[in-house]
Amino acid sequence: MRAWTLGLALAASLGWLGPRAVAAQEPVAGKPWYESVTVNGFVEASYTWNLDHPDSDLDVLRVFDYDDSEIKLDVAELVVQRPAVKRGDLGFRIDATAGQSVPAVTAASGLFRDPDSGEAQDYDLHQVFVSWIAPLGEGLRIDAGKFITPFGMEVIEGHDGYNDNQTRSLLFGYSIPFTHTGLRFTYPLGAKVTATAMVVQGWDNWQDNNGSKSVIVQVAATPTPRWTLYLNAMGGPEQRDNSREQRYLYNAVGIFKPSDRLTFGLDLVLGDEEHLGAGGGRARWSGVAGYAKWAFDSSWSLALRGEVFDDPDGARTGTSQKLHEVTLTPEWKVTPHLVLRADLRRDRSDEEVFQHRAEPASAQTTVTFAALLLY
Repeated sequence: MRAWTLGLALAASLGWLGPRAVAAQEPVAGKPWYESVTVNGFVEASYTWNLDHPDSDLDVLRVFDYDDSEIKLDVAELVVQRPAVKRGDLGFRIDATAGQSVPAVTAASGLFRDPDSGEAQDYDLHQVFVSWIAPLGEGLRIDAGKFITPFGMEVIEGHDGYNDNQTRSLLFGYSIPFTHTGLRFTYPLGAKVTATAMVVQGWDNWQDNNGSKSVIVQVAATPTPRWTLYLNAMGGPEQRDNSREQRYLYNAVGIFKPSDRLTFGLDLVLGDEEHLGAGGGRARWSGVAGYAKWAFDSSWSLALRGEVFDDPDGARTGTSQKLHEVTLTPEWKVTPHLVLRADLRRDRSDEEVFQHRAEPASAQTTVTFAALLLY
């Protein structure tokens, strides 16, 4: 088990501080527990216009912005939580969402997605878990429930974190999972390194689709205040009613802030799965995405993303192809609670998987406008 072997080695040395990690508010000593419960919200609405005017009215190979020329309430999120921040603490978190785009894509099989038909609802629980920090050493954090995946540079947006680009990358949509259900163990290995191991149902499964579990480890290190590194590995069977064929996923994310205004990011993904390739061989996929963001001031910024995703066996996109994508995103923070932004994006494939009016095409260009509310 290559991923498991790598996972044990990583877990022995580093851990979890993923891009989804946020600072928790410490409960006030001496006050009732319910006074430390926080309630926050997030709302996103968007409009995407495909300059190639596809007759299908669909933006191909997009994650959430798949409907062309339609104003959509992508997601409305309510987060209720009591953080566990010190030894002995008990806590919980619930992320309840509804909307026209996000819940129907990220819903886990067996919760708000029918495991047989694959049909999802317009509402979801992105996360629902309980936490306990066991009084062992520096404090072993144990979470049980459903979590956002630690893989990748980009996140499912919410009140405590959103991406620099409005549209999601190909890597986010096709190379990694969205969520996991199971147990997560996190332990700090010093001030700059932590370690996490997870035992989960698999990829985007509330109910396991076979008789075996999957194992995840993440390595996180912050060698300096301007450098952050995440290493992830996962292994286990993911095919329905099949506990033999293994899927492996490896991921590295690096973030570098040379100044307070400039940020660079790099996301690398490598995956493979048994008996899904040509002639029943191993299917492989890989990708790399680079990010840069320049903040002109506290209100205005400009973000750039470029990526390549290679799916030679069609295991992830349904077509044997290599994809390229470039996105430019200007952003205006009108207030701390209101963000307006737009994406100019160009997708290209070495196959004609897109559509120009009624004809197959090898590229598509879109413009997306969005408003984000955080409270």
